Order: sequence, then C-alpha cells, then structure tokens
Amino acid sequence: MIGRTFSHYRILEQIGSGGMGEVYRARDERLERDVALKILPPGAVSDEGARKRFRREALALSRLNHPNIATVLDFDRQDDVDFLVMEYVAGEGVVEKVRGGPLAQKEIARLGLELAEGIAAVHGQGVIHRDLKPGNLRLMPDGRLKILDFGLAQLLEAAGAEGAGVTETASAIGAGVAVGTLPYMAPERLRGERADARSDIWAVGLVLYELATGRRAFPEGDTARIITAILHEAPSPASGVSRPISPALENIIAKCLEKDPENRYQSAKELAVDLRRLGATSHAVGPRSAGHARSRPWVAAGVGGLAVTIAASLFALNVGGLRHRLLSSGPPQIRSLAVLPLENLSRDPEQEYFTDGMTQELIANLGKIGALRVISRSSVMSLRRTRKPLPEIAKLLNVDAVVEGSAVRSGDRVRITAALVQAIPERQLWSDSYERDAEDVLALQAEIAGEIAQQIRVRLAPEERARLASRKPVNADAYEAYLRGRVYLERFDWGQNRKAIAMFQRAIEIQPTFALAWAGLADAHYAVSSVYVPPRNAMPKVREAARKALELDRNLSEAHAVMGVVASQFEWDWEGAEREYREAIRLNASNANAHLYYAFMLAGMGRMGPAIAEVIRARELNPLSASTASYVPVIYYWAGEYDSALVLSRRLTESEPEYWQHRGMLATSYIELRMHEEAIEEARKMVSLSGGSYGHGLLAVAYAHAGQRQEALAELSLTQRGDSLEGIYFEPTGAARVYARLGDKEHAFKWLNKAYEDRCEDLLYINVDPSFRILRSDPRFHDLVRRIGLAR
Repeated sequence: MIGRTFSHYRILEQIGSGGMGEVYRARDERLERDVALKILPPGAVSDEGARKRFRREALALSRLNHPNIATVLDFDRQDDVDFLVMEYVAGEGVVEKVRGGPLAQKEIARLGLELAEGIAAVHGQGVIHRDLKPGNLRLMPDGRLKILDFGLAQLLEAAGAEGAGVTETASAIGAGVAVGTLPYMAPERLRGERADARSDIWAVGLVLYELATGRRAFPEGDTARIITAILHEAPSPASGVSRPISPALENIIAKCLEKDPENRYQSAKELAVDLRRLGATSHAVGPRSAGHARSRPWVAAGVGGLAVTIAASLFALNVGGLRHRLLSSGPPQIRSLAVLPLENLSRDPEQEYFTDGMTQELIANLGKIGALRVISRSSVMSLRRTRKPLPEIAKLLNVDAVVEGSAVRSGDRVRITAALVQAIPERQLWSDSYERDAEDVLALQAEIAGEIAQQIRVRLAPEERARLASRKPVNADAYEAYLRGRVYLERFDWGQNRKAIAMFQRAIEIQPTFALAWAGLADAHYAVSSVYVPPRNAMPKVREAARKALELDRNLSEAHAVMGVVASQFEWDWEGAEREYREAIRLNASNANAHLYYAFMLAGMGRMGPAIAEVIRARELNPLSASTASYVPVIYYWAGEYDSALVLSRRLTESEPEYWQHRGMLATSYIELRMHEEAIEEARKMVSLSGGSYGHGLLAVAYAHAGQRQEALAELSLTQRGDSLEGIYFEPTGAARVYARLGDKEHAFKWLNKAYEDRCEDLLYINVDPSFRILRSDPRFHDLVRRIGLAR
C-alpha cells in the first residue's frame, strides 16, 4: 500500500492494524495535511446497498465535532477497496502509556473525564462506539485525549457486516455477537443483546482499571476463559493489584463494571460528574505550614506523617507479610464450596439413599445463595470413598471450603451434623448438630445453608433469604420415596429410570402438594426422552409434571430448567425457553444443568459466545463429570472451531480413555477435518466402549464422509435395529446425517421429516451441524427451519 494513492490521499506509512482494518498515515494532496486512512476488511461493506448505508452513517459521523473525538473526514471506494478517512492524531497511544506502569490518580481523573465527556457528546447524537479500548485512545502532543474509531463498529453493523473479521472477537464467538474486541465487550453484548450507551460505559471502566493498575481487569486466556470471566466473575479490586488507590476511584471503576447495565452509570454525563469531583479532590493541596522548620509542632507532625507514610508503604508492599498478618484475623474470603457426601451413621447400606439425598438437598439449598459457587452433586459423589487430604480435594474441585458431616434417620427423627472447613489453610470454621422431626427436614436443610452463609459473611439478598425460609413440612414417607427416586435417576439405565418414575409417582400419591416430587418426575421423563422413548410421547409428560411443580413452588430452579428444555427442544419457543433458563439460573446460579441446557439452546441459535460461556460455567460447577466435560468440545464444534474441538477432545480422551463420549467427539472432530482413518478408528472404539449400544450411527457418518457408502449403510442398519427393541429409540436425525454425508438428499429429508414428526431435540442444531451443510441451499431445508422457528 505504501506509495499508492486513493482519490487524493497518498499513503505514507502503516500506523496500525486490527479487526476493523489496516490504518495508514496518508497525505491529503488537496488540503496539504496528514490524515489517517483506514482500509476496511474485504467484504466489510458487502454490496452497493451496504455501501450506501455505510456512506449515510459516515456522513452523520462527520458532522460530530468534539475536542476529544477524532473526526471522520471522508468515505470512498477505489479498485475494489473501501476506505475511511479520519483526522490524523499524532502522539502517544494510551496502550504505550499504560506499559510504563499505573498512572497517578490525578492523571487518571483527567483522562477519564476527557474520555467521559467525549463519549457523552457523541452518545447525545445517538452514536455508540461499541469497540472502546486503550488501542482506540491516543494522546495529543499537548496531552489531550482523542477517541479514535468512534462509531466505526456501528457503521459496520449498519452495513450488515456484523462479526466480520474482528481480530480478538474470533470466529468462536459466532455471528450472534456483534463486532468488537472480546476482552472489552460488555456482558450484555456476549449474551447477544444490543449495545447501548451503558455498554460503552463498561468499556470506560475497563480503561480506567488499566490506567490504575497497568493490567487488564479480566485474565488473559482463550476465548472461553475470557467470556466466562466477563459474564460471571468480578475483577480483582483495582486497589489491591499494584498500589493503593482512593476509595472514590475504586467506586467509580466498580460502578462502571457492574454486570447488570441497570446498576452501572446510566449515562456518560453522570460518570463525568464523578470523575470531575475525583479530579478536584486529587488536585487539592493541604494548607501551608505556618511556622518555621525549627518549630517542634511542625517537626512532630512531619515525623508523624513520615511514620504514617512508611507504615503505609510497608503495608502496601506487604513487607514481611505485614498486610497478610494484619488482615488475617478477618473473616475468610469463601466464594466457592463443595458439600462432600454425608456419612451414613446407621451403617446400613440400605440407608445410603437417605444420606445421598440429604447431600443433594443441602447442595440445592446452598446453590440458592447467589454469591456462592457450589459444586454439583455428581462431582462430589464421585469422591465418596476417597482418601485424599482435604486441601487436595479442594484443589481438585477448585473451591475455597468444604462442608462435611453425617446424617441419620431414626424413626420419625432426623439428625444432621455439619462442619464448614476452610481448605487452605485447613481449619474448621464452624460446626453444629441438628435434630428435627422428619417432616421438618426441608426446613432443616435451609436452616443449615443460612447458617453457613452467615459464618462466611455472605450477604443474602432479601429474596434469597425468603426462598430459604419458605420450605413447608413434607410427609416423611413421601420424602423417602422422593429420595429413592433421585438415587435411581442418577444411574442412567432404562430399568432404573422406570423405578425412578415409579418412586416419584408414589411420593406424589402420598403427598400431591410435594413440589420436589413433581420436579423429579419431570426430570425422570426427560431422562428417557430421545433415548428410550420418542420425544413426542415423553415431552408432554415432562411439561405436565414441571408445570405442576411450578404451580406448587415458583422458586424451584430445577423445574424452571426442565421447562426451558420443553420450550426449546419440544415447543421451539425460543423466547419462552430463554426466560425459563434465566429464571432457573437466577434462582440457583450453581445449577449446572440449567447452564448446560441453556448452552445447547444458544448454540442451536448460533449465539456461540454465550453458549461457550454457559458450557464452561457448567463444567466449572461439575468439574469431575465426564459427561459435562464432553459437551465443551461439542459447542466448539458447532461453532465451526474444529481444531479447538479436536484439541479439547484429545485432552479428555487422554485423561479418561475409557469414556466412550470422549471417543465420539474425537471421531466427530476428525470427520470434519477430513482425517478419515482416524475418525473411523475412534468411532469403532466408541462402539466397543459403549457395549455396542452407541456409536454405530457415528461410525456410519465417518464411513459416509470417507465415501464408503456400503459400510456406512451397513452401520446405519445396525443402529436402526433398535426400533424393534424394548426401551431403545432410533433417533431419525442420525440417519439424516448419514444420508446427507452421502449426498442423498431425498433420504436425508425423509428422515428429517420423521424427526420433525417425533419432535426430536437434535433438530435444534440443524443450522450449526456441518453434516447438513449440503442441504442448506435446498428450499425444503428452508421450509423445515421456518417450521421449527430457527432464524437463518
């Protein structure tokens, strides 16, 4: 590009590059001035209609005039190249400024105020930056801040180039998330919601954080790690990162970085007011000393001030562990815990169901406390007979503390002993014993959860306190049947599932108003859907039981989660499903299944950024579950990140080589990367490890993609034999995948129509499953997508 001329702009040197294009310093030959010329990415303005929209928006931006905004001067096209001309800002970038270390608070206040005033002026014209970050901020030679690329992301969106080539957003985020730079994107953007002025305010908070600390608020890492942190984690307080900062600046940053836009500054003007006050305070100078240097009061004050300064420095630098020793007497910072399997004091193996049930219900109650991350039941139950030291268990589960204890039922009385133990350093923080009538067991579990919250100084929101206090008495026999049903349900077997359904129904017969039993019945019917029973037969039963559970108790996270499943996988009501999933997570943020089901729906809709975040969250809540782990590469696969899916599947297979689902995902990744021999080998291993029950369909797909038609149809016939076996359901989309890979559209659509009749859950993924790529240009595919209600 160097030396080329576009219109009357002669390119002199490249000064930057990024997802939104390459930037050059150019000479405006007409007005004899330097300008910044941005070459837009190929396809960013895809057609003449988009170009007209872009020009119209660029013209509106060119009328904006503010001392802290780099002005848009021109937009044109030459030699199939679209370019934007902007004011050239000489000087130092804020990125370079931060590399020198944290800035003084006075400087942070000044730059922050100029930033806020600049965005306030432009927000007033209805323009949002959408890609605010240190790389888009420069300092003029006189020190004044200039905001670059204001509105460029909005221009690209208006032109219909959403998601086109933005460097750090990456294709793993998918087209469901707008243009921007991932580490600076607000949570609502990652959830697929539209940006507004408060999304820019979030980014201002991140900039202020970097100016104050010299580092990013959220950790470096892969796409999934960053998304998870932005959506679910609070950054370390800025004051504790490098050096102390004032509480006023800390509060400003924290308010900008509220996850919920409603809790942030509602306008940049409001933010500017606080930054102006901060600047005035930072500039304030104390009264001059009125005496001579020899004056004893002055000397005493000086010595005292020096001592305070030295002490503060020692504290800030933690010399000799001073800060840790002074603060160690405060309450421990416990934000995550695991309830280890309660001990069965009866010593009767037949009573294991009771202690297991007590463990699960205590986990569910603690999960209602939003400030805590509580590990799921399936992960802790795998540690029932472990002899690992407690700190090692805590590290394995990535938690700060554990709850351990025992439970026993004797006649109509229940006795529970519980202890809260901090992991590192290992010390018991609290313990107590409780004995109640069996009908009060639900209230007892809620009482223990509330006591633990109090011990670790977790502040309960009023609605959380109300939910913990709302447990009603339960018939002891109904509760016993319910607990037995939960144990049977965990065994993932057709016969055990039928026992679970029978137990939940028995609990309901004994006590028809027992909401948990209805929720368990809904889970049991869902567990057999698409595996043993056609969804058209199973899902109405799921819906009926879940609705009854919610009529009796609107605060059951489990029931809302399964209602989300009904809405997304059976009714194809995407808005209704999202409401249910979000409500399930609001009621119990540690409900791993709710996060997992929500991830599936988001992926099917093409909203890959939030989908990856939700599946990673489910994995964090259920870290020892092989099944949950196997779904992480699945989401990456649906996102088109086949290399990432392969890497993740290999890691899982190396750690758990006998788990057939890991082999299946590894084979699936190989298929899409055209590694045919490897795909066939791994699919065969899947068949062997699953006892022949699973894997034939995937092996058929592997053969089909390799062009081995006869072998593919032979494997498919083995899968279809399941139709005649009791308790086995043949999923029609499996056959559709095989025929689509073979290029046989007629048979593929035949099976897809059968899947539609059966309301198969796999239809949710037809837009993101590459097996159906060959069908997507066919009108029949468009009609099917329309009937399902999935936008393309």
